[in-house]
Amino acid sequence: MAIRSILYADDPRLRQKAKPVRQFGPALKALADDMLETMHAANGIGLAAPQVGVLQRLLVAHVPKNENDSQSGKDFVLVNPQIVQASSEKVEGVEGCLSIPTWYGRVLRSEWVVVKALSVYGKPIRIRAHGLLARVFQHEIDHLNGILFVDHITKPEDLWQELPQEEGEEVEEPAASAAEAVAQPV
Repeated sequence: MAIRSILYADDPRLRQKAKPVRQFGPALKALADDMLETMHAANGIGLAAPQVGVLQRLLVAHVPKNENDSQSGKDFVLVNPQIVQASSEKVEGVEGCLSIPTWYGRVLRSEWVVVKALSVYGKPIRIRAHGLLARVFQHEIDHLNGILFVDHITKPEDLWQELPQEEGEEVEEPAASAAEAVAQPV
């Protein structure tokens, strides 16, 4: 496994639509393993292949372990994922992106989605994701279509930057909502 370089928002490859995966097996598994290692090393919870310069329809995800969520604490690898069903109920949540570091925004997403995909060996997968995992899947599938989370933001006040704090520096922050407190880059 290897940590790959993550592309930043100004790279035109992030605006291209990824191609369906047609070759399954060890090479695809190695790419997925590299992506998982890269995502974990960057403290992310999702990563799409275009973010590491591979224009294929592959994503990985891992939401932090939560005792109340059976879908948390697991690695997910989805090849050629498609949202086949989504709730009409939309929920607002805070998102970040490994390709747009230090920027966060409020984005409306479906509360739950059903995703149909394949494993790295071509085996069919169907997942009904809810909560944070549903948000991650929607965010990463957007990446596969050349869409960034900032494209969903219509009000300037719903996008902000949080610069890293220097050691020893004291910063007074306004109280954050619970959703903002758990925001992680995907």
